[in-house]
Amino acid sequence: MVNVDERCIVKNEKTGRLGQLTRQQLKELEEKEKTRGQKIMNGIIMVLPVVCGFIAIMEYWEIPNGSPNSKPYTYAGTVVAFMLAYAVYALAATVKKWRGDKTAADKVRHKAPLFSALFLLLTAYDYLTLKTGILTQPFVPCMNSILNIAWEDRSYLITSTLHTLRLLFLGYFIGVVLGLITGIASGYFEKVRYWLNPVIKFLGPIPTSTWIPIIMVVASSLFKGAVFIIALGSWFAVTVAAMTGIQNVDKDFFEAAKTLGASERQLVFKVAIPHAMPSILQGCTQAMSSSCVAIMIAEMMGVKAGLGWYMTWAKSWASYDKMFAALFVICLIFTIVTKVLDHIKHRVLRWQNGVIN
Repeated sequence: MVNVDERCIVKNEKTGRLGQLTRQQLKELEEKEKTRGQKIMNGIIMVLPVVCGFIAIMEYWEIPNGSPNSKPYTYAGTVVAFMLAYAVYALAATVKKWRGDKTAADKVRHKAPLFSALFLLLTAYDYLTLKTGILTQPFVPCMNSILNIAWEDRSYLITSTLHTLRLLFLGYFIGVVLGLITGIASGYFEKVRYWLNPVIKFLGPIPTSTWIPIIMVVASSLFKGAVFIIALGSWFAVTVAAMTGIQNVDKDFFEAAKTLGASERQLVFKVAIPHAMPSILQGCTQAMSSSCVAIMIAEMMGVKAGLGWYMTWAKSWASYDKMFAALFVICLIFTIVTKVLDHIKHRVLRWQNGVIN
């Protein structure tokens, strides 16, 4: 079988002739080859998250509590809400499948094991905290306590989240913009690389936390110092990625463009940058990871606002449920930000779809 644009050349077993099938037709042909047992197994896997959610509810209500648990309906209601959301999602995908669109059903089938594992993880966590106390409370609070305190303290959490996002994106975008400028210039121009390489090699290996004591003394404000730390980590990741990506562009592309009369500016923006885009976007993703680490260090050690500061403040008052609530909010925010970056990367590099699995 050989890919030709959007079609595939296949051999007809009866006539021995070659014919063409679209990717959608080929996918439908592969679906028809599944056995009845495989189809039944796929159905079981899609229903499994609802079963695991029911297990989580039964564990929560039927096993006696090993410690006090006020407002018990919060956790149960959250689990039921997740179950209903998944059930509606799966039902809508099944309806689309009956109408001929199998894409949504394939996504549900792909994500179902992850959703099942999430419900089982919640079950295990509740058993280890609220039911048995193996993870000692209040140092490791149960999920119900975390949800309750998150709702009660939601105004502080929202304010801290906004401070964190402002600091994160300000430092990140400054670092990315400067990284693109230095990375592209270093990758394309030999003279620029000659002067910037020593700086990159000198500053790159230094951990982000190392700059904290210096920034606290030198910076005019802790906020500006935190922005500098985040921007520095982002700058290094994007610079190295952009420089490497442009250096790896095939020289024949530049020669062909010059033959067609391309100017120096066109060589940079029409040849070098587009071909280095996968590496550049990968560097932007790494920069976000670096920024997430840097912002937590900065907020915990100096900045007087944000989720990191909130966690430190809660810990000083032994409010471990608040600390865990902030931790879950941090995980949720960074997961969403990473997903957005992946979506942008997928859209920009949509020409790679089907080429790279």
